[in-house]
Amino acid sequence: MALFVIASCQLMVVLDITIVNIALPHIQSSLDFSTTSLSWVVNAYTLTFGGLLLLGGRAGDILGRRRVFIFGVLLFVLASLLGGFAQNSGQLLGARALQGVGGAIASPTSLALISTTFREGPERNRAFGVFAAVSAGGGAIGLLAGGMLVEWLNWRWVLFVNVPIGLLIVLATPRYIRESERHPGRFDIAGALTSTAGMVLLVYGFIRAAQDGWRDPLTVASFVGAVVVLAAFILIERRSRQPITPLHMFADRNRAGTYGIMLCLAAAIFGMFFFLTLFVQNVLGFSPLAAGLAFLPVSAVIAVGAGLASRFLPVYGPKPFMVVGAILAAAGLAWLTLTDVHSTYAGSVLGPMLVFSLGMGMEFVSLTLMALSNVATPETGAASGLLNATQQVGGSLGLSILVTMYGTASTNEAEKQIPDFLRQATPSERLRFEQTGQVPKPWSDEILTAGVSAAFIMAAIFTAVAALIALVVIQVRPSDLERLKGGTGPGPM
Repeated sequence: MALFVIASCQLMVVLDITIVNIALPHIQSSLDFSTTSLSWVVNAYTLTFGGLLLLGGRAGDILGRRRVFIFGVLLFVLASLLGGFAQNSGQLLGARALQGVGGAIASPTSLALISTTFREGPERNRAFGVFAAVSAGGGAIGLLAGGMLVEWLNWRWVLFVNVPIGLLIVLATPRYIRESERHPGRFDIAGALTSTAGMVLLVYGFIRAAQDGWRDPLTVASFVGAVVVLAAFILIERRSRQPITPLHMFADRNRAGTYGIMLCLAAAIFGMFFFLTLFVQNVLGFSPLAAGLAFLPVSAVIAVGAGLASRFLPVYGPKPFMVVGAILAAAGLAWLTLTDVHSTYAGSVLGPMLVFSLGMGMEFVSLTLMALSNVATPETGAASGLLNATQQVGGSLGLSILVTMYGTASTNEAEKQIPDFLRQATPSERLRFEQTGQVPKPWSDEILTAGVSAAFIMAAIFTAVAALIALVVIQVRPSDLERLKGGTGPGPM
């Protein structure tokens, strides 16, 4: 029951990243977002989530993980309620950012609770397997749930649905989860603020570049500001007695490699869900519910990949699953680059999506176990927060880069399609184009598909880099395998 409560919280937090994705076309028309600015509905959540995860992990270490866990869930519930009632884009983005704060408090604490609740060895391996499967598969479940809610109710219910789930978790937590030991320490507020601000500036720079070009003054200023603020963050962490990001975590090559792999893979999976959601609804013409059902196989195959990795990790170690998983993910994304306006779901989307999902299922179990293996108990919150932070920051940064690729490719395609449209357009269509700047089908499908294909090319490059890191950096020793089997092999993993 403790694992059920912990996994339910993680599912709610991860699900909220993608449950909104299925509603994006409806949010766009309801609150007047452009396609590139629409990514902020995702990034407003993931940036505060990723930027404050480390602070949330430290809060659990210092104040008690169960107490902090409950507070984070309650804040998440409140933000979801506010987002559901949003009347304009600013209110929605503010609520999404507050959701990210709640998730940043609850998520690393839930992962740390696994480390302190389950014994190292097969028991903890299985718990991590469940947690990783929920983390990876929650995205597809969110798309299905979002499709049902948008189809049967409206887009606001993708936020309202968190309220009863979160309240049930809060009621169950004191009964099934014991409070952890509190460890003395201080909060690194300066580190948390500079890391979050630096990433916001970096992501804004990429999205601004997609809209206004690389030479735009605000684009350049954003990148310069990001470099300055992130440099200040590193200096703060080096001088702090209790940094929010313990830099010694990166001294272990396996753990540093794990964080690098997670950064790349998160960029790919965020991009895959974001752009495929737009493609299947806008080009293939799927309803929200049909789009959600289209992603359902992703959860099943991720669970298969996670189960295989959990079963054979003690035998082969995590490295083979890291390498093979990243290669499969890269192959699936490379396959998706072949989609065009004549593609079908069964012929062009389902196959590559399943190959990608099998690889991601293998990856998440291996990465979760590797990142937290042999971490001192007082630092499990920081270690789990750092793993989650790399996932969310990698997703936000990666999505912004992919949006930039999308914007450049779609703009180039629009320059080809608009003259053809104007030659065939009726007077009313010309007038509508002058007012909105948008072209109708089939020209809009060509523009969107060109941008989506370009984004998948970059996503495939991200996963190829992850495979290279796994192959070159990760090292597994016999003592590490002994620890996975429940023994006490020496040395960090």
